[in-house]
Amino acid sequence: MFVSLPVFANDLEPAIKDFGFFYNVPSHAPIAQNTHFKIAFDVGKGAQKGEQNNGMNSLARFINMHIAHGIKPENIELALVIHGSASVDVLDNNTYKNRFEVDNKNQSLIEQLLANNTVVYVCGQSATHYKVAPEQLIKGVKMSLSAMTAHAQLQQQGYTLNPF
Repeated sequence: MFVSLPVFANDLEPAIKDFGFFYNVPSHAPIAQNTHFKIAFDVGKGAQKGEQNNGMNSLARFINMHIAHGIKPENIELALVIHGSASVDVLDNNTYKNRFEVDNKNQSLIEQLLANNTVVYVCGQSATHYKVAPEQLIKGVKMSLSAMTAHAQLQQQGYTLNPF
């Protein structure tokens, strides 16, 4: 039976609250408890204004799902590379609200990801195109020269690219 909310062993709270819901899959291939994940995610499609970016939410789902299934949080290292129209989704709430007249529903998600062993880069090329300045970003989000640069550097650091 599928459930819409995470099932956590020993009544653990999800690491990323209010995001990252997943289905319980009782008969899945085993995952070694000492598995170490080091994965980069790529998000180029922006959310509808005032809505959650589902591409970014995938990282929360990955974290919550694997912790719920016994992977230690310190063994999950993720990177989020933002580009294209998603560049505005990492604007701090004040800037976002001034620009779009609605709150940025992604700010809490990004802050929680950053607090859970995730690095977040925004493409400097896309940011410049969408008029996003470094000082307007959610605290902790880093501006890269480009998304291509961020991915190349992450690969050199041992990150694999999540294919979707």
